[in-house]
Amino acid sequence: MERKISGVLGLPFTDEDKARAIATKPRWWLILVGLAIVLAGAFLAQNVRTADGTTVRDIRFTGTNGTVMSALLYIPKNATSATPAPGILAVHGYINSRETQDGFAIEFARRGYVVLSLDQTGHGYSQGAAFSNGFGGPDGLKYLQSLPMVDIRQIGLEGHSMGGWTVLAAAAAMPTGYSSMVLEGSSTGAPFAQEGSPTWPRNVAIVFSRYDEFSSLMWNVARAKDVATSSKLQSMFGTKAPVIEKRVYGDILAGTARKLYQPTTTHPGNHISTTAIGSAIEWFAATLIGGTPRPASDQIWYWKELGTGIGLVGFVMIMLGAFDALVRLPVFASLNSISKPAAAVRDGAWWKGFALDTGLPALLFFPTFIAAFLVLPAAQWLPQAVTTQITLWAVTSAGLSLLIGRFMRRPAGTHQSDWFKSILLAVATVAAGYTALWLVDQLFGTDFRLWVVAVKFPSVSQWMIAAIYVVPLTFAFLVTNRSLASATIRSDTAGLRYIAAILTLTAGLIVMLAVIYGVFFITGSLITAFDPLSTVIAIQFVPVLIAVAIIAIFTWQRTGSYRPGGLIAGILVTLYAVAGTATQI
Repeated sequence: MERKISGVLGLPFTDEDKARAIATKPRWWLILVGLAIVLAGAFLAQNVRTADGTTVRDIRFTGTNGTVMSALLYIPKNATSATPAPGILAVHGYINSRETQDGFAIEFARRGYVVLSLDQTGHGYSQGAAFSNGFGGPDGLKYLQSLPMVDIRQIGLEGHSMGGWTVLAAAAAMPTGYSSMVLEGSSTGAPFAQEGSPTWPRNVAIVFSRYDEFSSLMWNVARAKDVATSSKLQSMFGTKAPVIEKRVYGDILAGTARKLYQPTTTHPGNHISTTAIGSAIEWFAATLIGGTPRPASDQIWYWKELGTGIGLVGFVMIMLGAFDALVRLPVFASLNSISKPAAAVRDGAWWKGFALDTGLPALLFFPTFIAAFLVLPAAQWLPQAVTTQITLWAVTSAGLSLLIGRFMRRPAGTHQSDWFKSILLAVATVAAGYTALWLVDQLFGTDFRLWVVAVKFPSVSQWMIAAIYVVPLTFAFLVTNRSLASATIRSDTAGLRYIAAILTLTAGLIVMLAVIYGVFFITGSLITAFDPLSTVIAIQFVPVLIAVAIIAIFTWQRTGSYRPGGLIAGILVTLYAVAGTATQI
């Protein structure tokens, strides 16, 4: 019986028509559209970064014990050796990179400050191990002070989360080497910084959001909205009463000024909050002499975020286009097959399978992340703690899903494509995306990112680390993709196939996060306060798994096999995780 499916133009095609279409000459339009989107986004991002005549340089310098450090250096047009300008050392948090601070760096540079946006040790393109050498903070401050266009009498320090501890390490190493500081979602004292007092650090502003997930770790209070009552914070502000937000304590001229800001956002939300960024702008305007005055509300950084976010869309489109073109070549002709969903209707068995596929990863998320933290610490053959956690989560979820699926005798609904050609096609597809990433880096100095999701081109050492994790992660996504063939039914249109696959991979996580953050926003209490870092990490996997689902259905519809899509997803997630987290060993 003829089964109708949706074509590119929305016209009905038979399965035989579709098979013949796949076997025709390669189509490149999707690649070209993706490339156009990528270049347009990168062009926009670069123009925002360089607004008002700012120059942005990708630099490397040598730090403690010969450690090569990486940073982006923003030089406003007013800053020269003849007319030095104030400087700011800006540092990202744990498992982020220098580009995460772009919102702050762009706005600081627009106000005439020279900005060194640093990769911490073991992060991004900085060498060494994470947490070593004061997180790289003293080396960053020393380098900033060495620049001829910087007024060394007017230097600010800004850090988010662990980046706050980074700049505190710099301040401890050079007590007279800076004028003021902004700690975004961070704190003084244990576990990684010197304890604050009414006289140290110099002129510090605390920007701690009302829904910061790390309130217990940072300021010893259960709810971030209650940080003003923290005895630790009160001690640093020199008061025994609750700290009054936006009131200046101490004296700027004496270097003892303190101020608390509490924007209505979350810990990672500081990076995309005009209020959080505006608070830092306001404080440096009050405590640093020089620069170009602008209202704190005058911000344009979000257009750069839009540009690199557009790049993420183009990145996926380029890979889909590359796959669509390559699979039509004669060398891959044997991979072409009809995609046939296993189920005819969404009956009770289908809904049980859906609940398993979407619910199991959500249920296992925190247990596996905590287990990996406790029993699989970073070591020579597992050098990245967070990537190890992600890998254990993915493999455990896939393994249990496979085991339960066999017990339930769920139909696969997919044929087995040739392994060698599937691997070759997957590698070529991912290579197309990363070639585009390399191209925009060379032409515009940008990558693909939107808030917590960032695709970076790996360093040489990160490519080597990826070789450790790619096999288990690829196994996990092969199992995951195999189950996605059961996510659709035979009467689904192409659009419904994508929706079903996306919901299968993300619905469980979305529900989990909705419960966590729903309670958090209503009560101020984080029910996963036992592991706030993993809570934040979970957010990025919603958009990541949406991309995986799209790739899975796109490739399955052209090959009838789960293998190419699973291989692509395994490689992609490995590179994404390894290049975007910290290296401990």
